[in-house]
Amino acid sequence: MAGSDANPLTLVGLVAGDVDGGLALSGGAGWNQTADDWSLFIEQGHAIGFRTASGTLVATAAAIVYGGGLGWISMVLVAHDWRHRGLASLLLETCVKRLQAMHVTPVLDATPAGEPVYRHLGFRSGFALERWQGFVAPPAVAPPPATDGVRAAGPADLEAIAALDQSANGLSRRSLLQNFFARHDTRAWMPADGSGFLVARAGSRATQLGPLVARDVAGAIALLSAALRALVGPIFLDVPKRWAELATWLEGAGFVRQRPYVRMSLGSAATLECGERSFVLAGPEFG
Repeated sequence: MAGSDANPLTLVGLVAGDVDGGLALSGGAGWNQTADDWSLFIEQGHAIGFRTASGTLVATAAAIVYGGGLGWISMVLVAHDWRHRGLASLLLETCVKRLQAMHVTPVLDATPAGEPVYRHLGFRSGFALERWQGFVAPPAVAPPPATDGVRAAGPADLEAIAALDQSANGLSRRSLLQNFFARHDTRAWMPADGSGFLVARAGSRATQLGPLVARDVAGAIALLSAALRALVGPIFLDVPKRWAELATWLEGAGFVRQRPYVRMSLGSAATLECGERSFVLAGPEFG
């Protein structure tokens, strides 16, 4: 139990019926998650929260285990009227203990405000990343055919894409990618030589680009160019700061920096380094 005698809270595991409650929290924080995202956390991960006596969900956290010995912690959210009561710390510590009991290394992407909190719990900081945002207006005329050798990809490419993702990031996320491809509004692209991929999925505020794996910066830009020719509306993507050339290209395409993050880990130093072929992440909630 938590809260006060007048307002007791109960720690619960989230179920399918909590999707709307999770959306209310993430939407209230201005985040980009959808009902599909919350369903994934609940079905594939360990999603927990605090519920009031009347049944209202007022705080959440989630952890998803990937093949390769890593567990991703995210969705640490607290309703405005329930903040500064230690709920986020309690939920985070519960997720950490669960992952450690499974002999899995807890990892997360932290905002500047969250970094000192996580550091106090023993997390170490690694590479920095930035969320970029932009807007693609509908074209006045049909765009010319692509000439950069990039093709559309789909569920038939799942195995190849999962293998590329694992090679670039050192962990198996096939189930995550399979979930993305099962969504009706997901789109993806691959170069003709099969050396990389880019996934785009719908968000509540913007289309989320990522992950993007490529052989080099030129390959990453070719994939992003193909996506921007095909998409319309607001776009978010999370890019490691090491890719200065890609940042310059994004600025030229009209994108601006929205907010910074830092990769943090409670144990494994390898997770604190950005992969040589990982140019855009799946998002702070998925790594």
